[in-house]
Amino acid sequence: MTDKTTGWTGGQCAFGDFAPCLVHYTDTVLFDEVWERLQLSKRDRSPITVAALLAGGNTGQLTFHLDHARKNGAIEQELIEEEKHSVNSLMDAGP
Repeated sequence: MTDKTTGWTGGQCAFGDFAPCLVHYTDTVLFDEVWERLQLSKRDRSPITVAALLAGGNTGQLTFHLDHARKNGAIEQELIEEEKHSVNSLMDAGP
């Protein structure tokens, strides 16, 4: 855990009025701590997040995380291929 902050306030803006504990988890734990870990680059962490969102059916967060991946250096063609691979993997798994 660190006292360093990235200045991320997305959780505060989205649901700060009614879910302060969720704000702490989103803004501090996820963006100030997890995304800042040096063991995995942000460029590598972003496509993994996109694949996990697809696998979990959390498509509502895809727009944000695809944009975030691009800002972190992911190339469009790689993102497209990763999405195709994720969807194919889900289809192979069956119901």
